[in-house]
Amino acid sequence: MTEKKQASLTTRIVTGMVAGILLGSFFQWLMPDGSDLVIPLYLFDFSIRGFFVDGVFEVIGQIFIASLQMLVVPLVFVSLICGTCSLKDTTKLGRIGGKAIGMYLLTTAIAISFAMSLALLVSPGEGVNMVAGSTFTSREAPSLAQVLIQMFPSNPFAAFAQGNMLQVIIFALLFGIAIALSGKAGDRIAALFEDMSVVVMRLVTILMNIAPYGVFCLLAGLFTDVSLSTFGNLIEYFLVVVFALLLHAFITYPDLLKLLTGLNPLIFLKKMRDTAIFAFST
Repeated sequence: MTEKKQASLTTRIVTGMVAGILLGSFFQWLMPDGSDLVIPLYLFDFSIRGFFVDGVFEVIGQIFIASLQMLVVPLVFVSLICGTCSLKDTTKLGRIGGKAIGMYLLTTAIAISFAMSLALLVSPGEGVNMVAGSTFTSREAPSLAQVLIQMFPSNPFAAFAQGNMLQVIIFALLFGIAIALSGKAGDRIAALFEDMSVVVMRLVTILMNIAPYGVFCLLAGLFTDVSLSTFGNLIEYFLVVVFALLLHAFITYPDLLKLLTGLNPLIFLKKMRDTAIFAFST
C-alpha cells in the first residue's frame, strides 16, 4: 500500500510540473510581454493575471515554499538529536564525524572535477547576454576564526528563528551528546524525541501530498512571465548541470556505496527513487 501511494505521489508531482508549464505557456500566449487579459462580466471585470497569476498561483506557490522552509529546522534538529543520542558510546561520534567530513570533502572534490571538466568541454551559456535587474555587492569574507566562532550559537532559539542551519546542527549534536550521557533522565528525553521524530515525519508526509499543487502553481506562474524562448537560452546550461548531477548520482555514490559497504547500488537507488524525484520536482 505504501509503495503504491509513493508511486502515485511521484506521478502527480511530475504531472503537476508538466501541467504548470503548459498552462503558464498558454497564459504567456494570451498575455505576451507581461500584459493582462481582462474579461468584462456583468458586475465586474475579471482579470486573468490578477486572479490566477498574482492571486491563486502566487498564494498557493508561496504557501508551499513556506511549508518546505518550515520543515527544515525541526526535521534536521530532531533527526540529529535522535541519531546522536542513540550512540551510547560517545567516542564513536568522533570517529563517525571524522569519516563523514572526509567523505564530504572527497565527494565534493569529485563533484567539482565533474563540473569543471564539463563546463570547459561544453562552455554552457557562451554568447548569452542577460542583464540583471539589480546590482549585487559582495561582502568581505569572514576570517576562519570568525567562521568557527559563529558556528556556535549564543542563543539557540535565535538560530532556530533565523534558520541558521550550522548553528542548529552544532546545538543538536551537543544536545544529543548530553542526552546520551544523562542516564535514565536522558533515556526519557530520548524517547520523547523519538516520538517527535515520528510526528515530524508524518508532517513531512502531509506536506508531500500537497506538493503536486504547489509545484503546479509555481511553474504556471513562472512560465506566464518567462517565455519558452528565454528559457531556451539556458537549456544548454540546464542539460550540462543535469548531466553532471547524473554522473555524480549514478557513478560516484554507487561506486562508493559498493566499495565501502558491499551493498547493491541498484537496490539502494530503487528505494531512493521516490525521494530523489520529490527533491528534484520541488
